[in-house]
Amino acid sequence: MAKQTGESPRKQICVGLLAHVDSGKTTLAEGMLYRAGVLRKLGRVDHRDAFLDTDAQERARGITIFAKQAVLTLPAGPDAEETELTLLDTPGHVDFSAEAERALQVLDYAVLVISGTDGVQAHTETLWKLLARYRVPTFVFVNKMDLPGADAAVRLRELRGRFGDGCVDFTGEPDAEALALCSEPLMEEVLADGAPQHDTLITAIARRQVFPCFFGAALRLDGIDRLLQGLQTLTRMPPVWPEFGARVFKVSQDETGTRLTWLKVTGGQLPVKTVLPGGEKADALRLYNGSKFRLVSVATPGMVVAVAGPSATRPGQGLGAEADAEAPLLEPVLNYRADCPDADPHTLLKALQTLEQEDPQLHVAWRDDLAEVHVQLMGDVQLEILQTLLQSRFGLHVTFSEGGILYKETITAAVEGIGHYEPLRHYAEVHLLLEPGSRGSGVQLAADCPPDSLAENWQRLVLTHLAERTHPGVLTGAPLTDVKITLAAGRAHLKHTEGGDFRQATYRAVRQGLRTAQSKNAVQLLEPWYDFTLEVPADAIGRAMADTQRMCGTFDPPETLGDTARLTGRLPVATSRGYAREIASYTHGLGRWAVLPAGYDACHNAEEVIAAAGYDADADVENPADSVFCSHGAGYNVKWDEVPAKAHVDSGLARRLAPAGQPEPEEDGDGNARRRRADAYRGTLEQDKELLAIFERTYGKIRHRGENGTDAKKAARAALHTTPAAAAPAKPQPTGPDYLLVDGYNVIFAWEDLHRIAQENLDAARRRLMDILCNYAGYKRCIPILVFDAYKVRGGVREVEKYHNLYVVYTKEAETADMYIERATHELAKERRTRVVSSDGAEQVIVLGHGALRVSARAFAEEVTAIEKEIREFLQQ
Repeated sequence: MAKQTGESPRKQICVGLLAHVDSGKTTLAEGMLYRAGVLRKLGRVDHRDAFLDTDAQERARGITIFAKQAVLTLPAGPDAEETELTLLDTPGHVDFSAEAERALQVLDYAVLVISGTDGVQAHTETLWKLLARYRVPTFVFVNKMDLPGADAAVRLRELRGRFGDGCVDFTGEPDAEALALCSEPLMEEVLADGAPQHDTLITAIARRQVFPCFFGAALRLDGIDRLLQGLQTLTRMPPVWPEFGARVFKVSQDETGTRLTWLKVTGGQLPVKTVLPGGEKADALRLYNGSKFRLVSVATPGMVVAVAGPSATRPGQGLGAEADAEAPLLEPVLNYRADCPDADPHTLLKALQTLEQEDPQLHVAWRDDLAEVHVQLMGDVQLEILQTLLQSRFGLHVTFSEGGILYKETITAAVEGIGHYEPLRHYAEVHLLLEPGSRGSGVQLAADCPPDSLAENWQRLVLTHLAERTHPGVLTGAPLTDVKITLAAGRAHLKHTEGGDFRQATYRAVRQGLRTAQSKNAVQLLEPWYDFTLEVPADAIGRAMADTQRMCGTFDPPETLGDTARLTGRLPVATSRGYAREIASYTHGLGRWAVLPAGYDACHNAEEVIAAAGYDADADVENPADSVFCSHGAGYNVKWDEVPAKAHVDSGLARRLAPAGQPEPEEDGDGNARRRRADAYRGTLEQDKELLAIFERTYGKIRHRGENGTDAKKAARAALHTTPAAAAPAKPQPTGPDYLLVDGYNVIFAWEDLHRIAQENLDAARRRLMDILCNYAGYKRCIPILVFDAYKVRGGVREVEKYHNLYVVYTKEAETADMYIERATHELAKERRTRVVSSDGAEQVIVLGHGALRVSARAFAEEVTAIEKEIREFLQQ
């Protein structure tokens, strides 16, 4: 086979052909290839010999099912450079619109084909919206102008009315005044020179400000040369990446079973045998032209090639410098159950998953509870094609149940979701904020969690687990959508946390949040809706309006168009199925019915659907909302509504989500709190005096620095009338934060709330105290040291760990917390102001002798409560 010589045309662009079914799109492609010299003989769709109808099913049905590629070269001319066009012929039937949308991701330009007799049809408007979404510059070719009833002026008015004033007739010389209305630069040049500059016109087309329109008849080769000239002279190559970049838009298999990855190179070069990002090798590069291909040694920017070798690529994937494509706009709305009497369900599942790699919109799912395989499809024609593919490629005779509506679920109020997973030697806790999103936004993910609360590597893992699956709802088990999930807080254990722990905690957090929303009646069932346009004889408009109301739809005031009337509105997909046959019946074939997917909205009969589904969230063991905590060395289950009370992390979301105007409960007012703190402080001073007296009776009077004979020396100097020596300069006061030493277990068993937690889980009580001290120290700007007894651990050595801004000390064997605190205060109190929190009387006496201040556990509890209140007030400002 021939290899690429290394010489490439100066301009390479990828052009897609799009149309409503039966508009003559494939015939136009045939004519373009014939006029460019690629074909020696014209084929026809109805003769089943069209160059791009390479599949047997396409030839049999006369429609395009799979996107096809052809390459043609336009030679250089006086005013045009040599141009290589890669044509992508996309499916026109609405059931295969997902295949067309995937091709849009790699197009530089598009040609939208419209029937001259039928005009703009329902699927034409869908394609126009997709072209606008992907910002593809568009040419319009109005076909079949040789048929009776085709009027170029009427069609141009329709195009300008539907798609804007940018639609300008380029069959001859374009109207300068019409071009001037498309952009300011064009208007300035037309006013100055009478006509726009060529480069300005090219820029306006690339920016989707001008849409050149051509009229002709593809079957008679009328207008094709003018279209090819426009594609050569009115286009430009898009900018390319300096490094390698490519976008995958299709995955398929050839006749021998070789997996092919179709991609467009957007930057750099792709030589054969190159290792692609991800570690897979490009074993062969195929440049297809219809059903035939030639091998090339290198793919350059603008080329579309099929790569043999990669096995893990997917449509929409970006390689190298190219980012992944956006999520597709068009989604199936019908759900089918697949049955195969001749094979077990797992064989069928494997075959469908293979096809799902080529068409991700199939959304193949295995229902464990029913032992069934489910797929999502766009309609009956796609279903028939899928049956044929399963028979021809896998030898499976598959039947499909009647398609049911694909429902989804969302939330209507913000809630917090908490997931805790702590069986023995495992630990993870996740707090998520679930907020309702706008319609059609899908599931959006974000993180608003400080790194000192949860390390960034764990945060990325949580977001990965959120994105890796479709989360089921709690009403019918339908997929969750239109919700924003924000990681707000979490915790990992230094020794016991593993990656799978956060998967469990994350899934449970989402589920717990949905159950919380359900308890507040804040979960909503969604169903797919259509935007419809119905044209009927004027005397049948009353019936059409009554039918729309019966189908739970809404409509705008009807428009009268001579003898016909037009009705536009919205209605559920579930109620509109089969209505096209009714229209044909009561209008005697004169009615026209067109629908466009309008996304998901509130279900019109939610209670009925929920009851029919019979879904029990508590019985769904694959998607638990409960959490797992640990006590006495064993994990135990905690119901979802009890999880917030047992969570180890305070995310603060409960206060944020509290209803506006609802005050946080307080035991008493600010004045009483201040008096209680003052009384506690005075009581502490009185106790300090008593302890000091006890210490001096036992160990003798305490002599502070500067008291060793100072008064006697002053008296001697006075008697001798001597002048005192110059005073030594005062020692500067040490700068820096104060130290706070806390006897951990003494405080835990002195505070009622921590004591209560410790009775069930001592580690949880320790963690709670650590969080409290972190907040306290951050606000008071002191250095906290929390000491826990570990003197009974044989062979234990002293351990010091840093927990955010807190130092946690576990004493060594035969060393109590009291002993450690005594030594620490002896050293620290020499240089820094040191406070010790403990209710141990003997320890209080000793630290007081070292010059440290002591605070009882109960007095410190009141101080902490006051500080927490000040923090809340500060955050609410």
